[in-house]
Amino acid sequence: MLEQLMELVRENAQETVVNNPAVPNEKNEAVISAATESIAGGLQQELANGNTEGVLALLGGGVNSGGSPQGNALVGNISGNFIDTLLQKFNLDKATATQLASSLIPTVLSSLGSKTADPGNSSFSLNNILNSLTGGSAQGLNLNGILGKLGGGLDKDGDGDVDLNDLKSLLSNGAQQQQKDREAEGGIGGMLKNLLG
Repeated sequence: MLEQLMELVRENAQETVVNNPAVPNEKNEAVISAATESIAGGLQQELANGNTEGVLALLGGGVNSGGSPQGNALVGNISGNFIDTLLQKFNLDKATATQLASSLIPTVLSSLGSKTADPGNSSFSLNNILNSLTGGSAQGLNLNGILGKLGGGLDKDGDGDVDLNDLKSLLSNGAQQQQKDREAEGGIGGMLKNLLG
């Protein structure tokens, strides 16, 4: 999953990173990797914190009522983490880091949501992404069916077949365990190893 996500970041980074004079050319790939790590780590952290509905809405293409990631709290959290990385690791000034993050992260997340919501695009399946972020906790779930119900409001027909609390607990516990495993394996390198699997 991480390789596809990194490709997606790379596709959207031409103007904001590669053609940006504030980012030295020798740092382009490192910045693209940092954006990928910020997105994957941010989504995992949101799941670990119990924001299942927000992550599912984002990955289903319904970032907010306007369909745009701008102003979405989850996107803001991921962008904020990426800004911190740009400031600390790449010594960019705050204005440049903020501009880069506010352009790249929402664009990539919007594209990710569109690709995940597209039933004809098998390279970005909701199940694969959530399994990568939760260490396989989403295995065997009908996530597209659940996502359809989230998009239309939870259990509008009152049949009781959507229990968001159960799903939230399952994914949150999986994401928390994945984070513990990542820490045991040496931080973000462990997460990258798990995500590539």
